[in-house]
Amino acid sequence: MAFIPYGHQVIGDDDLQIVRAVLKSDYLTQGPYVRKFEEAVAKYCGVKYAVAVSSGTAALHLAYLALGVNKGDEAITSPITFLATSNAALYVGAKPVFADIGFSFPNISVCEIKKKISKRTKVILPVHFSGHPCAMDEIHVIAKTNKCFVVEDACHALGSKYYHNGQWVTIGSCRHSDMCVFSFHPVKTITSGEGGMITTNNKKLYGRLLKLRCHGMEKNKSTEKKGPWYYEMKTLGYNYRMSDMQAALGFNQLKKISRFIAQRRLILAGYNEAFSDQENISVLPELEGCFNAAHLCVLLIDFKNIGQSRKDFMLDLRSRGVGTQVHYIPVYRQPYYKKLFNLDPNDFPRSEMYYSRCVSIPLFPTLNQKEIKKVITSIKDMVS
Repeated sequence: MAFIPYGHQVIGDDDLQIVRAVLKSDYLTQGPYVRKFEEAVAKYCGVKYAVAVSSGTAALHLAYLALGVNKGDEAITSPITFLATSNAALYVGAKPVFADIGFSFPNISVCEIKKKISKRTKVILPVHFSGHPCAMDEIHVIAKTNKCFVVEDACHALGSKYYHNGQWVTIGSCRHSDMCVFSFHPVKTITSGEGGMITTNNKKLYGRLLKLRCHGMEKNKSTEKKGPWYYEMKTLGYNYRMSDMQAALGFNQLKKISRFIAQRRLILAGYNEAFSDQENISVLPELEGCFNAAHLCVLLIDFKNIGQSRKDFMLDLRSRGVGTQVHYIPVYRQPYYKKLFNLDPNDFPRSEMYYSRCVSIPLFPTLNQKEIKKVITSIKDMVS
């Protein structure tokens, strides 16, 4: 049996066909599929506007810029996230402030956010870790009370939703936030190769995002009066555009998202059942009132009790043909952040506890029963 990675894209003949058609068309970039993809994502999320960009990191960067986050401002986020969430704050000169995770799930704690709020807080960035929604209604109240913005880092969470006031709220609808960002990296729910998206219901933010992703340029009815070639740069922007090839792939993948999520959740349920009798292993739960799109399956393992280090555990699994990953090393542990902020890991006891036990195991829609069985039996052999 071939090696089983922890995550993998699912590319069908229909995906190849649509990308091939773009390659034969007149537009490889700045063509019709970018707009089609944006409209499709906006409709799926139930939001007014969507802006496609080159990556999830670009989406985070532009979100900070569009809100005017600047030097002297603070951005509160979780330390259990990919580097991009806090790095993007540094790009604009702001200070990332880490709030510890909760007891029940490794999402940012509402109580910890309240402790870290200050007069300098400009934005809160909850991370929907592994696809599991944060307590957005409560975070929204905190932000409103303290007159700051909310940007959801939903790079794991396209297709996730949470129950609020008698109805399901889709992540990306921006019901309780100013903006929401997505990633379409190959291991995510759908892929465009590389790519990202920002959603918002705010027309002004939408206009800023469009300019910022394309060098700060503006070309509209007003500029066209001066000539068909004419454009104006109104602000400093970036080349964060998505190509039509990427957009076409993402557009077609979105048509299959319900099937992808259903299969991911089915596999995750199987893992839950398989490891339910294991004393030293637990699977991250799905909390009440939440629907998790199941980006990751994270096991929490008591390595001390099983008498094996995580490193040896992962290497042993690799030798058996099973890939794993760690999501994530807490950001404050990174050498760059240590040098910059000198944060004490002891100030984040729940993040430290989580990090000491977490391992992500294979989860993607095309995992077959034979492969799933191999993952389960290999792990059980090692911990029993």
